Amino acid sequence: MIVLVVIAFIGLSASPVKNGYEVGDLVADFKLKNVDGKMVSLSDYKQAKGLIVIFDCNTCPMSRAYNSRIIALNKKYAAQGFPVVLINPNSAEIVAEESFDEMKAHAKEHSYDFPYLYDESQDVVRKFNPTNTPHTFVLSKTPDGQKVVYIGAIDNNSRDGSKASKHFVEEAVDELLAGKSVTVTKTRAIGCTVKLKNS
Repeated sequence: MIVLVVIAFIGLSASPVKNGYEVGDLVADFKLKNVDGKMVSLSDYKQAKGLIVIFDCNTCPMSRAYNSRIIALNKKYAAQGFPVVLINPNSAEIVAEESFDEMKAHAKEHSYDFPYLYDESQDVVRKFNPTNTPHTFVLSKTPDGQKVVYIGAIDNNSRDGSKASKHFVEEAVDELLAGKSVTVTKTRAIGCTVKLKNS
């Protein structure tokens, strides 16, 4: 019985199941359509020190609560080398209000001055594997490519930014700009679940 248990344990640990990028992983380049109709890829950001990639959508109340905070993140950090890139992870086949046309209207309504990308195939979404909207991945540029250094929530108050006592994304980017390692590398994203269509 003991031998069988040990074998089973070894078998489980020898082939871990990995779902999406983790902290320390290099992100593969991608190319997705922006709401202005142009294609945007990671490789376009040659001068960036990193990126704040946020999976967000049109309809989630939590996402709407973060709209102004996302805009503020880009305003604060784009000029310092960490621009915001928004990707809609939801399938319009499941939620019609997440269509490309609705994304264009949403971006216009909120005066987005950063990309809001449409991943119709959801291939990029599956590589990142965000669970909620909004869900943030902070990337840092290395000689080998863009590396994930933080995954999780923007801050610790999903409903009211003025009451947040921890600003995870800002703290991570500030540490990177200061030449330090990110202290808090992972938190739990809170929001609506991502709507994936069947493979």
